[in-house]
Amino acid sequence: MTHLPTPRGRLTAGKPLSELTWLRVGGPAEWLFQPADTEDLAAFLKALDPAVPVFPMGVGSNLIVRDGGVRGVVIRLGRGFNHIRIEDGRVIAGAAALDAHVARRAAEAGRDLTFLRTIPGAIGGAVRMNAGCYGTYVADRFVEATAVTRAGEVVTLGPGELNFRYRQTDLPEGSVITEAVFEAPAGAPEALRARMEEQLARRDATQPTRARSAGSTFRNPAGFSSTGRADDTHELKAWKLIEEAGMRGARHGGAAMSEKHANFLTNAGGATAAELEGLGERVRKRVFQNSGIELEWEIMRVGETAPETGTIQFDKDKS
Repeated sequence: MTHLPTPRGRLTAGKPLSELTWLRVGGPAEWLFQPADTEDLAAFLKALDPAVPVFPMGVGSNLIVRDGGVRGVVIRLGRGFNHIRIEDGRVIAGAAALDAHVARRAAEAGRDLTFLRTIPGAIGGAVRMNAGCYGTYVADRFVEATAVTRAGEVVTLGPGELNFRYRQTDLPEGSVITEAVFEAPAGAPEALRARMEEQLARRDATQPTRARSAGSTFRNPAGFSSTGRADDTHELKAWKLIEEAGMRGARHGGAAMSEKHANFLTNAGGATAAELEGLGERVRKRVFQNSGIELEWEIMRVGETAPETGTIQFDKDKS
């Protein structure tokens, strides 16, 4: 029996996470918690049994939830965390604010965060994964973030605490980013708008934007600086390695590697999480056999595989 605190926000038992991920796969969360605000989140985590696992989830854009579901509490931030403000040349954004919305609002105010425009997901995930595009990374614009720790403490994290690297940071386990502050260079709104339109056109021409995907599947094998900037003189492209291994368009059940961009794993229709992850592992194996390079997943995979009887049956009693 699981004993949970009673929050002001919404606490839902057995919520199907397939409804919340871009790939539309995955079993249920034992509990899904949508806090009302930062104080509600902090109080809930402080009162929560430390033995109960916690998984902070964004908008599900870079995630495979396995078919068996996720034990413990999945935390998903909503309307109370999607604010965007521009103050003295800095952009302050709630963790649930979509990257694209932040880029647009900043541009309207004459501030350049255009690199965020084509990144799928929300600001919390962008900070956690040091997201980047067109040569600029979160680390290049980041000032500080507010987070709630697993123990329920509200803390401020600077670049030193997060230790930005290529597609990763040292965010403490179970911590939830609630807000981030960015230093945004000045720019003419019309020029920034034109740049974002060009970026969108380039993305749509090269990526399967209409398919059910979770963005780039594997990280590019490369050398990177301490801030996460790519060293282009040594960079290899995952899509090229996949193509050379003959895995462009490969399929497994309802899962497929995109014909348009070989590094995009897609749900081509009715795929299970097991099929998607299984195809990804087949790709990794074939690339290694062909090139000797071991690709690393960029998509996060969480939860448990489904038993033969289906998804895990969680205890729904929180009393």
